[in-house]
Amino acid sequence: MKTAILTDSTAYIPKKTRDNLHISMIPLVVNFKNESFEEEIEITTDQFYEKVRQNDELPTTSQPSIGLFVEKFEQLAHDFDAVISIHLSSGISGTYQGAVAAGEMVDNIKVFTFDSEISCMMQGFYAIEAAQMANEGKSPNDIIARLNEMKKTLKAYFMVDDLSHLQRGGRLSSAQAMIGSLLQVKPILHFVDKMIVPSEKIRTRKKALQRIIELFEQEAEKGLPMKAVLIHSNRQQEVEKLQDQLEQKFPHVEFSISYFGPVIGTHLGEGAIGFGWYIK
Repeated sequence: MKTAILTDSTAYIPKKTRDNLHISMIPLVVNFKNESFEEEIEITTDQFYEKVRQNDELPTTSQPSIGLFVEKFEQLAHDFDAVISIHLSSGISGTYQGAVAAGEMVDNIKVFTFDSEISCMMQGFYAIEAAQMANEGKSPNDIIARLNEMKKTLKAYFMVDDLSHLQRGGRLSSAQAMIGSLLQVKPILHFVDKMIVPSEKIRTRKKALQRIIELFEQEAEKGLPMKAVLIHSNRQQEVEKLQDQLEQKFPHVEFSISYFGPVIGTHLGEGAIGFGWYIK
């Protein structure tokens, strides 16, 4: 059985990596007033943040249509018997549900959907691992089993400079956003039961970042082989410096840098930093 791997654009897997591993991608959309752009295709992350600065209103985002999913699955059916469709958390987007619905509408390819329960490059880790296994000829059931195993150790924390983006986009409750802004708190956020919730409330950005690193170090000090990713919204130099420091301290960890692209950046705002990892 030949198995295709599909993910959505919020995994932010570099195109070169997607091409090398034969990972297909379906885009989400970011909307500015009368303009809409498919992220990773029609607008780059740099262009997005520049456009945000030029506009008075925050953009909105929208998920792929079920019809687009059906079209994608039918295209893949020409060359594959099955597809594993890996998507951002169903708690913050209807993209996963769209894939499920579309999968029930196609007959010529078997669709396996996987809710990453997270987003960004942590979602990308699932797609990359799945693609490597598919390219080795592993069955869809074996791949899904591995992804569920990864989920047991996969963790991610992030912080934002301004909670209002999350609150306005409906990804964080108004009460939580108000408490954070009034007290000038920089909460550490993470996913619990597919939703974004505060993990800890820290007073300053610097201390919040230090605390996220501490949480990683608690895992890394066990000495097990790990993959980790630093994710940022226009903070490249800051995360590069951090990566250099961590690589020297934890040579058994494979580090990389990724970014919050247009759709996720809409909800987090510029200046956000995230850190995710899992045991290999």
